[in-house]
Amino acid sequence: MKVYSLSGKSGTGKSYQAINLCRKMNIESIIDDGLFICRNKVIAGISAKRQPTKVGAVKAALFTSDEQQQEVVKAIQRVKPKSLLVLGTSDEMIDKIVARLALPSPEKRVYIEDITTEEEREIAAKQRKEMGQHVIPAPTFQIKRQFSGYFMSPLKFVKDFGPWGSGRHSSEKSIVRPTFSYMGKYRISDKVMSDIVECIKDETESIYEVQKVIVTQRQEASHEGIDVYVVADMKYGENLPDSAVRFQNEIAEKIEEMTAFNVIRVDMEIRDVV
Repeated sequence: MKVYSLSGKSGTGKSYQAINLCRKMNIESIIDDGLFICRNKVIAGISAKRQPTKVGAVKAALFTSDEQQQEVVKAIQRVKPKSLLVLGTSDEMIDKIVARLALPSPEKRVYIEDITTEEEREIAAKQRKEMGQHVIPAPTFQIKRQFSGYFMSPLKFVKDFGPWGSGRHSSEKSIVRPTFSYMGKYRISDKVMSDIVECIKDETESIYEVQKVIVTQRQEASHEGIDVYVVADMKYGENLPDSAVRFQNEIAEKIEEMTAFNVIRVDMEIRDVV
């Protein structure tokens, strides 16, 4: 396996440039901020950007947790990528990651200054400092379980050839605002969830009234998100099973779209037919 490295100061756009560099150098996998990503898919690891503190983020990026380290090492051995790009803030950090994951020494070291202009690095630094935005070189649907409830948006790129695409579909990167962002945390009340469900009901002919909405948060290592329980009355004459399934799917889609929460399941109780 050939190992390459990309280093640069924090906030200079390494994660944003990673897929472009992989495409150019025909590299099929990435180690970035605690994640092992191969061909646009998160294979293993825990994102440093999901840690509650900056110290915790550094530890995750360096794979100091034995459990995380072993998971990623086993995943690399299982997938057996022909090439791997390791991202870090310095050569020293990259060497620590390489040693921790039992990887060969990088045969080529690339620096962010080699592949970006000063203007591009300034733009990246501004987005990090003023907007708290961080990029993960993986699709949003791949990381939403780790970032349930945090701002996420996709960046898509068309005509993606090589190991990161088929030539017909675009590769995708995701923008997140990490837990440790200096901009602070935000909360979404259960009333907001109820209002979203109520708005969906108003646009759904088969639902007569929503009686109750209960939201339960799950915080598990590999399955983070929310469960939604809805009690509703339906209109007489409707196909209850089909209408209920459509309503459940619409609830999950709209809540994820409007709040960035990962909806694990939507359970529905039909209390009455009116």
